[in-house]
Amino acid sequence: MVGISLYVGIFVTETTVKMDAKGRIRIPRKFREAIQLSEGGCVNIKSEGKVLIIEASESIADKYYGIVHVENWPEDLEEYAKTEMLKRWKQRVTM
Repeated sequence: MVGISLYVGIFVTETTVKMDAKGRIRIPRKFREAIQLSEGGCVNIKSEGKVLIIEASESIADKYYGIVHVENWPEDLEEYAKTEMLKRWKQRVTM
């Protein structure tokens, strides 16, 4: 079981959800709506002790769409985009 808390102003909304065999949890609708997270949306996940923090975020691939020309689409587009942006950043720093 995983406990989820939602902090909105000074109010706290909390619920408990089950994790499946693959480690997935379902984020209840009220929580998804509160952080404006829709199907296919990206999240950042970080841990602090036994606490997981889930924040809505923008897809790296969507953010930098069109900057990098791709001959063959990689299997993991997010990882590819991060690697390419890091390469470009390193080139600018060393110039």
